Amino acid sequence: MTNLPCALAAAVVAGFALPAAAAPAQTFQTDAGAVTITPIYHATAVIQAGGDRIYIDPAKPAKIDGMPPGDLILITDVHGDHMDSADVSALSKSGTAIIAPAAVQKTVAGARVLGNGQSTMWHKWKITAVPMYNITHMQPSGAPYHEKGRGNGYILAYGGKNFYFAGDTEGTPEMRALKKIDVAFIPMNLPYTMTPGEAADAVRAFHPDVAIPYHYKGQDITKFRDALNGSGIEVRLLDWYGEN
Repeated sequence: MTNLPCALAAAVVAGFALPAAAAPAQTFQTDAGAVTITPIYHATAVIQAGGDRIYIDPAKPAKIDGMPPGDLILITDVHGDHMDSADVSALSKSGTAIIAPAAVQKTVAGARVLGNGQSTMWHKWKITAVPMYNITHMQPSGAPYHEKGRGNGYILAYGGKNFYFAGDTEGTPEMRALKKIDVAFIPMNLPYTMTPGEAADAVRAFHPDVAIPYHYKGQDITKFRDALNGSGIEVRLLDWYGEN
């Protein structure tokens, strides 16, 4: 198992300015140096490593005012809690790369499309798009809240470690088949994704070293932790909403 300590001070030593955050930054050691992941709100986070700053799903009501622009912005889906074009613009500078599914291109000019199952290299990062979609929880019409192929989860590989941001998804076959995930950020809220129990069942299947609930507004995430007791998976419960 990987030793992945939480160390806020490591980011300061590395010269990074951390944003105002809902929860403490999580720092993970890799062969290429420390990776610091700071929750901002709901599904929005910032990753800092090797001089790079990567934003995941900048969207309101995440408070991004005053945050430095990113070198890379990753967008998982078109829904308003994952993408806000004004926030994307505010966090962009000359040379900022944007990677997103094709559905986002209509709203965010200049986004580089990465489709389900595709991978790309950006600096020292290998980024792989994982399908995210509903399999049981549907709209009253019977249509999925997230159809297969529209959005991306992302695996970010850096320094021999794999970080997985699942996006809006249930425990799909693609998720359950993942291998060698060190840190997984897993959604759990109804009706859009899955219950904490369903999330725990999916996580047991691919067995990351560390599992962190996010995108969980209104859910009791202690049920996720309790369902994984004895699994050997470290569960970190973070406050993504500034409520505690």
